[in-house]
Amino acid sequence: MPPSSIQNYGPRFEGQNHQTQQPYFQYSQCNGRKKALCIGINYRGQNGELQGCINDVKNITNFLTNHFNYKRDDIVTLTDDATNPRQRPTRDNILQAMQWLVRDAKPNDSLFFHYSGHGGQTKDYDGDEADGYDEVIYPLDHEQAGHIVDDDMHAVMVAPLPAGCRLTAIFDSCHSGSALDLPYIYSTEGKVKEPNLAAEAGQGLLSAVTSYARGDMGGMFKSALGIVKTATGGGQKADKVARATRTSPADCISWSGCKDSQTSADTQEAGTATGAMSFAFIAALNQQPQQSYQQLLNSIRDILKAKYSQKPQLSSSHPMDTTIQFIC
Repeated sequence: MPPSSIQNYGPRFEGQNHQTQQPYFQYSQCNGRKKALCIGINYRGQNGELQGCINDVKNITNFLTNHFNYKRDDIVTLTDDATNPRQRPTRDNILQAMQWLVRDAKPNDSLFFHYSGHGGQTKDYDGDEADGYDEVIYPLDHEQAGHIVDDDMHAVMVAPLPAGCRLTAIFDSCHSGSALDLPYIYSTEGKVKEPNLAAEAGQGLLSAVTSYARGDMGGMFKSALGIVKTATGGGQKADKVARATRTSPADCISWSGCKDSQTSADTQEAGTATGAMSFAFIAALNQQPQQSYQQLLNSIRDILKAKYSQKPQLSSSHPMDTTIQFIC
């Protein structure tokens, strides 16, 4: 089980009033309030219509209530077969539901976000993406209202959360590897794929992280700008910006159906339309309910690799020990 104490990491520096400061986060014990938002869009009657996304919402909702003790009254679902206009997955409804999900969040709460639908990419304008593209999701009315960018999803669902609050996100969509802009991406060996924050020693980085924790956006971007100026190369620059502006003391985890460069399958399993990632996530935990993060990542990949080329990703808002048990 995850430790309950504050987790410090990275270099120590002298901060304001000559006090020693160090980046930190806190794991959630997931024994507080539980809330979930599940979105499934089949895009009925549109180009690129999908078949399994609404089923994914039904399956994930049942799984949360049966296995993780979520209550139906605390789960909001948005699907394009809904008769209530407020339950249709339009851009406005999705953003309002995201705000509902994180409203009044407290330490040890467990929030769950699930999205099954189309995903894509668009040009990155703030320099936090090594490949030069932000990841996006497509609401039902995207042709009129536009897509939702990963920067905005992070700002709405991650940035407001306090230390010790869990957000578990599942993106069953194409190009979703970093769809929530969480900067620490893990390999199947349980290691961070890029150099972690401890290796990014520097006063500017610490200032950016502490400014983020205080909600001082001006200070955060000023500090991040200093890091960018000293960085060399697009990938290195993007990595530094992402770590400086996307690290969080909250306990945010994202499971995504594929790498940023890949597509995710809308498929059939046992004769029923489903998203491959949603199916694999449920199947892996049904087979073995108690798994570490590293074990679960490998379990999901093992289920998918027999039939699909997509490689699910695990990312977090802080450096984490992937050998602890996955709870939500």
